[in-house]
Amino acid sequence: MTQQISAPRRRLIQGAAAAIALPSSFAALAQAPARQFRIGHQKGYLTLLKGRGTLEKRLAPLGVSVKWTEFTAGPVQLEALNVGSIDFGDVGEAPPIFAQAAGAPLAYVGATVPRPRAEAVLVPKGSAIKTVADLKGRKIVLNKGSNVHYFIVKLAEKHGLAYADLNLVYLPPADARAAFEKGSVDAWVIWDPFLAAAEKSLDARILADATGVVGNRAYYFSSLDYVAKNADVLAIAIEELNKVDAWGAANKGELASELAALWGLPKPVAELSVNRWAYGTAPITKAILAEQQKIADTFFALKLIPKKINVLEAAGAGVA
Repeated sequence: MTQQISAPRRRLIQGAAAAIALPSSFAALAQAPARQFRIGHQKGYLTLLKGRGTLEKRLAPLGVSVKWTEFTAGPVQLEALNVGSIDFGDVGEAPPIFAQAAGAPLAYVGATVPRPRAEAVLVPKGSAIKTVADLKGRKIVLNKGSNVHYFIVKLAEKHGLAYADLNLVYLPPADARAAFEKGSVDAWVIWDPFLAAAEKSLDARILADATGVVGNRAYYFSSLDYVAKNADVLAIAIEELNKVDAWGAANKGELASELAALWGLPKPVAELSVNRWAYGTAPITKAILAEQQKIADTFFALKLIPKKINVLEAAGAGVA
C-alpha cells in the first residue's frame, strides 16, 4: 500500500530540497567571471582620474573592478595592450599608428579636442632664425615618428619647404633638450610640458606652434575585443575623463598644482602648459579618425611605417 504524504509534509520536503540546492547555486554565482577594467596610465589626466576614485564608483554597480598600472610612455602602453596586459590607456597621435602598422589589435575609443598650441618649434632667444623658411638646412632635433615629426613635415609644406630641406636630428626629449641647450642644434620641435620647461628655464623662443597646421589631439585606446564586449565600461571612462577636463578648464590653477606635483616640475611650467591647452574629451568619431589617416599616410610616404594602413579598421563598432 502506497503511503500518502500530507500536504504540510510535502512542503517541508520540498523546502529541504531547495535548501540543499542553494549552495551549488551560490557556488555557480561565485565562479561567474567578474569584469575587469585594466588601465594603463602616464602621469596625466588618467592619473588625476585615479586619484579621484569616481570611475570605480561609477563601475561598481556594473560589477566591474578597476586595476591601474603606471607606464613611462604611450608606446609602452600599446605594447602592454598588444600582449593583453591592459584594456585602456592614453597616448598621443603617432604611437597608435605604429602599433596598428605592427598588427596590434587596438581600437580608438576617445579623443581630446585639438591642442595645437601645446607643440612648437623652439629656437634660442638670440637665434638668427626668424621665420619657418629660415629652417632650411638647419639642424632640427625632434623625437622620430612622434606627433611633432608629423607637425614639422606639415609646417615645412605650409611654408614652401620640401622634406629634403629639413636637416633632422632624432633624439628623445631629454637628449634633445641637452643638445638644444649646448647649441649643437639650431631648433627643437617639442610638446608640453617639455616645451614650457624650455621656455621657462632656457629662455627659448617659440618660432611657430601648430596652430593652423595640425590638430595635436591626445587619444584613449582599447582593444577591438574589449570594445566589443565592454562598450558600456568604455563610455563611462570617457565621460569621467571629460569631467576631469571640464574641472581643469574651470580650475586651471589647481590643475597646474596637481600636474606640477605629478610631473616633478615647478608650478609656473605647468601653468604655462595648462593655460594654452584646449579642454574637452569625447568618444571617437570617423571624422577624427580621418585626421589620423592623414598622419598614417604621411608616415607611410616617409617610410616610417612598413605598410599603408586603414585607420578605420581600429574604429571598433558603433563609431559615428
